[in-house]
Amino acid sequence: MSFIHPTAIVASEARLGKDVSIGPYTVIEGPVTIGDGTVIGAHCVVEGHTTLGEKCQLYTAAVIGSRPQDKKHNSKDQVFLKIGANNIFREYVTANPGTVEGGGTTSIGNNNLFMACSHVAHDCRIGDGCVLANYVGLSGHVTIEDRALIGGLSGVHQFARVGYMSIIGGCSKVNQDVPPFSMVDGNPATLRGLNAIGIKRAGIPSDTALALRRAFKILFNSGLARGNALTQVEQQMGSVPEIQRLLEFIKSSKRGIS
Repeated sequence: MSFIHPTAIVASEARLGKDVSIGPYTVIEGPVTIGDGTVIGAHCVVEGHTTLGEKCQLYTAAVIGSRPQDKKHNSKDQVFLKIGANNIFREYVTANPGTVEGGGTTSIGNNNLFMACSHVAHDCRIGDGCVLANYVGLSGHVTIEDRALIGGLSGVHQFARVGYMSIIGGCSKVNQDVPPFSMVDGNPATLRGLNAIGIKRAGIPSDTALALRRAFKILFNSGLARGNALTQVEQQMGSVPEIQRLLEFIKSSKRGIS
């Protein structure tokens, strides 16, 4: 059975699933869809064409679905924020929908943690199992692949990509793409090596971890031209799925590699 605090305001067009809880002084405005078992705390705002999946948690003063912070946005534009299941939005997190120019949709997958005061801008694409620590700011059109971790007070430039199972150190300024399985840090963020601890915790086999270590050495520490390094890694280790992911990411980069 759902619970709505007497001081909360819920729009008539909002659609609430089963066992939803809405705390005091929270406002649900517009054609919002809230999945089963989602818990929304006090003083939150959820608005617009926002979809929240099952069993999400919104802590005090989270603002989800407010208009994009983009001067080109027209308030009459129909834009969307689509959020999967089991996501946690801590205090004062903000997430904006997409823009017409960017395709109209900001998407967030499942099982992500957004720590206090982090921000997801318009047209971002966030996968599953990611962590944004306190005060992380994502600019527009950023892509965060599955299981990435971004340290507190870091900023990610618009259109940059953060690769699968990568980790970004706190207070970093990310101007370029962050390769999968990598560890970057600094201002500007630069490659510091392989995310060996994350790979071990993920249970990736030791032979695959060794192949990744060899690939990183060839790609980033051999002195070879990038094209030659990519060819060498592909010839020697291209059959390993994780290596394929790494190579495809680098080849498709438009902003360059951190």
